[in-house]
Amino acid sequence: MNKEISVIIADDHPIIRQAVSQILQTNTYIKVIGEADNGNEAVELIRNLKPDVAILDIQMPGIDGLEVAKIIISENHSTKIVFLTMFKEPALIRRVFEMGIKGYILKESAVLDIVKCVLAVVENNFYLSPQVSQVLLETQEKPVKENNLTPTEKNILLLISKGKSSDEIAQEMFIARKTVENHRSNICKKLGITGNFALVKYALKMFSEGDKT
Repeated sequence: MNKEISVIIADDHPIIRQAVSQILQTNTYIKVIGEADNGNEAVELIRNLKPDVAILDIQMPGIDGLEVAKIIISENHSTKIVFLTMFKEPALIRRVFEMGIKGYILKESAVLDIVKCVLAVVENNFYLSPQVSQVLLETQEKPVKENNLTPTEKNILLLISKGKSSDEIAQEMFIARKTVENHRSNICKKLGITGNFALVKYALKMFSEGDKT
């Protein structure tokens, strides 16, 4: 990492904003350039400052963090969204990742996870607090070993479980990005699942059980 990462923090609790800012700035490459105490202000900060990463609480005055994320995504900003929250309900986590957001951190583990998460999402990788990953694993049945997946498809699943994007998988496997997308589509058809979230969730579960064949 040799580029400064600009970050804004949106949370209605000033003590949390201060604590998160202090943690982030222990990394010399991360710079906090703005803070907001409500969702409406967060949207304006992102529009005006164009940060690399926006760290959002889900529950805020005005529009909530989910609505902020919807607006920013719909306006095609390059800002990566990270949710920093107390909530770990599976339905909410599913909703967040179906939106295409790759960072989800619990406030209880922010000290350990927030810097790692920011560094991950700017590289277009997933980062979840370990407790969040555990919730996802516990809410899905153990997948049946799929012998009809090709070795290439299983390798792609492994890389997906590590949070790799399609571009990164293509680079690592020396194939075209379109080829990766085709493989992802075929894997979903074979497994009978739909959506990127379902595929990530399946990959996490599959390889957490040590099935790397």
